[in-house]
Amino acid sequence: MSLLHRLYEWSLARARSRHALPSLFGISFIESSVFPIPPDVLILPMVLARREQAWMVATVATLGSVLGGLAGYAIGYFFYEAVGQQILDFYGYLEKFTDFTAAYNEWGAWIVAGAGFTPFPFKVITIASGVTRLDLAVFLAASVVSRGARFFLVAALLWWYGPPIRRFIEAYLPQLTLLFFLLLVGGFVALKYLL
Repeated sequence: MSLLHRLYEWSLARARSRHALPSLFGISFIESSVFPIPPDVLILPMVLARREQAWMVATVATLGSVLGGLAGYAIGYFFYEAVGQQILDFYGYLEKFTDFTAAYNEWGAWIVAGAGFTPFPFKVITIASGVTRLDLAVFLAASVVSRGARFFLVAALLWWYGPPIRRFIEAYLPQLTLLFFLLLVGGFVALKYLL
């Protein structure tokens, strides 16, 4: 058995543990403010391991992500100069950030909703929302709707198509892992040129 398959089996075993939901909450929380890996990497094995908990998994991921988004908002609002600039600089967004903020509040709800639903790094949007002082109610509403839609859609697809998806993943694990990392890196590279 390859290292990837052992890691996959380990993830499925951990997805059944009593610490799985708190771990998902923690990853979802920090992903929305500072961490680069999306919670989908935990949602997938958790729902495949226990399909009956698909809706609970989506709820925990949504709550963690929205609360983490509030932490990112707070970083931008209160600590932009001390912390926020360093995080944006780490991800390579600092130079173009000024241009980005000019029209941010005009399109803020759509920007938050779009980034919350797609693989776009949500932490950039949460910090930007705080820096530009986007209306907090608008930010929260867009975050809840978009993050909830994303995580519940993933959970629903895994719940509905669980066994065939699991067989597909197990058959093509190395290729899917490579594709995931290429998309992740490609997303960061694309963002560098878009922002």
